[in-house]
Amino acid sequence: MVVKSWGSVPAASALALLVLTSACRSNRQEMAESNAQPTNELTAPTFVAVEGVALDSLQAANESWPVHGGAYNNQRFSVLDQVNRENVHQLVPVWVYQTGVTESFQTTPIVVGNVMYLTTAESRVIALDATTGELLWRFTPDLSPVSLCCGPNNRGVAVYGQNVYVATLDAKLFALDSRTGEVVWETTVADPDDGYSITMAPLAYDGRVFVGVSGGKFGIRGFVAAYAADTGERAWVWNTIPAPDEAPNGWWGDWRDADPYGTTLNRDVLQEREDSAQYSDAWRRGGGPVWMTPAYDPVGKTLYFSVGNPAPPLNGRVRPGDNLYTGSIVALDAVSGVLKWYFQYLPHDVWDLAPGSAPFLFSVDGRRFVGHAGKTGWLYVVDAETGEPVLRSENFVPQDALFAPPASDGVRIVPGSNGGTSWSPVAYSPRTGSAYVPATHQPMIVASAAQPRGEPGSLWLGGTSRLSPDDESWGTLSAIDVRTGSIRWQRRTAAPLVGPVLATAGDLVFVGQGTGTLDAFDAVDGTLLWQFRTGAGAHGGPVTYSVNGIQYVAIAAGGDYQTDSPRGNAVIAFALATSPRSMPVQYETPQYTRTGAIRYGEVRQIPAAELERFRASTPAPAGTD
Repeated sequence: MVVKSWGSVPAASALALLVLTSACRSNRQEMAESNAQPTNELTAPTFVAVEGVALDSLQAANESWPVHGGAYNNQRFSVLDQVNRENVHQLVPVWVYQTGVTESFQTTPIVVGNVMYLTTAESRVIALDATTGELLWRFTPDLSPVSLCCGPNNRGVAVYGQNVYVATLDAKLFALDSRTGEVVWETTVADPDDGYSITMAPLAYDGRVFVGVSGGKFGIRGFVAAYAADTGERAWVWNTIPAPDEAPNGWWGDWRDADPYGTTLNRDVLQEREDSAQYSDAWRRGGGPVWMTPAYDPVGKTLYFSVGNPAPPLNGRVRPGDNLYTGSIVALDAVSGVLKWYFQYLPHDVWDLAPGSAPFLFSVDGRRFVGHAGKTGWLYVVDAETGEPVLRSENFVPQDALFAPPASDGVRIVPGSNGGTSWSPVAYSPRTGSAYVPATHQPMIVASAAQPRGEPGSLWLGGTSRLSPDDESWGTLSAIDVRTGSIRWQRRTAAPLVGPVLATAGDLVFVGQGTGTLDAFDAVDGTLLWQFRTGAGAHGGPVTYSVNGIQYVAIAAGGDYQTDSPRGNAVIAFALATSPRSMPVQYETPQYTRTGAIRYGEVRQIPAAELERFRASTPAPAGTD
């Protein structure tokens, strides 16, 4: 349903290319000379066509924020630097838009020209004037009933050509006219009656629109698919759970008893092999959701994404094997949908620690890599061409009994099933070489249980995962050196840190807090430079963009279903003012044991102090002095 629209406003194609491809020059001197200030005057929207060639050449967000991850590489990095470490304390709100929908506000706005496109819970789409917050149009889909585990989330849209694309909770994909919000086409991706849903922002590339399905806790068989951007016709589909003839050993995999870095998974592989004949068709309901928007390499025509939990997530007895391709980073040929490689870092997950966060691409010394922050509490780095592992970072949250076998009476697991890094996207700054990782410390009591799968569309957990009553929950923001895996700086936040991060050429890191603030940190040393209280849990993706020489920073603040943070419905945009603001109180550095990063293939030595403690605590054998 469209309730308001503006007429089409023509824009020169040269302007479209300029908006999306020009490298943003430093605006600091220009700002000082012109003393330019934001304006709240209503201006006609410039609906700019988003050209595929322009997106392909984009290495970072600039005047616009045209892709969910800023650019196809998912770095969430902007070259804008008018707002920087020296003047960020002068940021003030310049407009606020209230959506009227007070539930799980996780969107990352897309900004093209002076128009902002965003979503709310229940897959509604809103277009705003990005300089004033004035409503241009809104679209409300007629949703079918759908089963959800974790709230009516929607994380954003894709914009391509003259269309806006949104995937809905009931597993449909819509193309909307970017100028009016009118439906251009719609198609059904999957059947919500079987437990399928979609919460991710689509990705549009090379004339196609990519989506992945959610619903892994309902016994679905996950998949991703690409559709023609102009017609909605399906181009290809790839199943995240392979049938016996779709992988060398089906979804059984290699029956590995450790992760790729040698950490034991405490599996009873012999028992699993004995059970495999009894559960030979478990792949048909094996889970494998894809929560987040992939990274895309337009040169190699490759899509990179993570695949989430197997089903049921907490009882592995009824799904023997490695459960391919769950717990993996996957690379697909974007043209054909054919698998290029996969890196399964968590085979046979029985803790609900399989990934949710999107991978990001980066280069070091001319070599291309994929980075990904896991719910396990490690940042993984693999070769983008081959999928070969390179390193696993220091643990960016505490870990305890991480891969202990779940028992019927429960076992305390740290981190719990909400992370580490849950769905929250990482930001990467090529200026600092750091990945900025949001995370959660939330110990859980995990218990497995024999739970037959119910009717299609019913929740199927195979156990329980509940908060540990004796532990507090908090979050971390970590700057991790992607070359070494070491943590350069880290801050502890009062509440679990759930939501995307933004990094800028002004050497700033923006992130929202569940306690209701938008924070700006120094990207180099982690100093908290600025803070604004939004009035609700700030879990949306912060973005930055520039219109008429003014740099804006915007975020959606409306709370989160999973963490039950304070609800609201505001989109808030900020720009520089001349009056200074007081400095906020700093976050402390968390204190816990870190195991150190491991470069793949290296043998790790036991520290002498640790070996001595082991010898001292071990009784001497009988008959020895």
